Amino acid sequence: MRLLTSLLAASSLITGAHAALVEEAVTYQQGTATLEGFHVYDDAVKGKRPAILVIHQWTGLGDYEKRRSRMLAEMGYNVFAADIYGQGIRPQPPEAGKEAGKYKGDRTLYRARLAAGLDWLKADERTDGSKLAAIGYCFGGTGVLELARAGTPIAGVVSFHGGLDSVPGMAAEAAKIPAKVLVLHGADDPFVPAQDVTAFQNEMTDAKAKWRAVYYPGAVHAFTQKEAGNDNSKGAAYNEAADRQSWTEMQSFFAELFK
Repeated sequence: MRLLTSLLAASSLITGAHAALVEEAVTYQQGTATLEGFHVYDDAVKGKRPAILVIHQWTGLGDYEKRRSRMLAEMGYNVFAADIYGQGIRPQPPEAGKEAGKYKGDRTLYRARLAAGLDWLKADERTDGSKLAAIGYCFGGTGVLELARAGTPIAGVVSFHGGLDSVPGMAAEAAKIPAKVLVLHGADDPFVPAQDVTAFQNEMTDAKAKWRAVYYPGAVHAFTQKEAGNDNSKGAAYNEAADRQSWTEMQSFFAELFK
């Protein structure tokens, strides 16, 4: 069941079209949990279109994910930023680490929350169900890889500086990954150990997945987020070049995926 809790006014005009972005705050359910996501689309685009699910970082669905969702909507996609934590749960550090840890430690629950967001997007009248993909940042990057590992029937997933580890019994299985996988990763990310990178590469290879990884030299964790500052010594920092290049990689990936 979906309830639209608010319909917001349109934002900036799209170049060359007398239309604007339409935004909705959406409440939906997963089991007994009430979740609140963010839906945005360009009302100049008519009929069904490719759709993108966006999964948030460790502090929950916020302004950052909404900005990225608008950028995708401006490209013509139907976009839904899911809520993994639950309505009103938007923790800051150190609480954010504890909240994210609940789902990293319970991948079955994490996958259920991811699937609930994807189900909402699939059911929307604007979505072309044959052209679905997901992107995620940090915690959300881990999430979209879980969608792939679970054998979710979507076209592709893109992980931006996400965790690469899997848990025993839930790694990807051969011939069960329909999604193409793109990993965009900071080559100097101290929060993703080298053994996790190697294990992920082996996991994808063993599963015969269609995957590719791009490692950005000099980039650490959270390289797409200006809010992270510019001090690499902290382990998380913005990197303008990696941010720009990774977004371009994603655009090329989608262009090939949805051609």
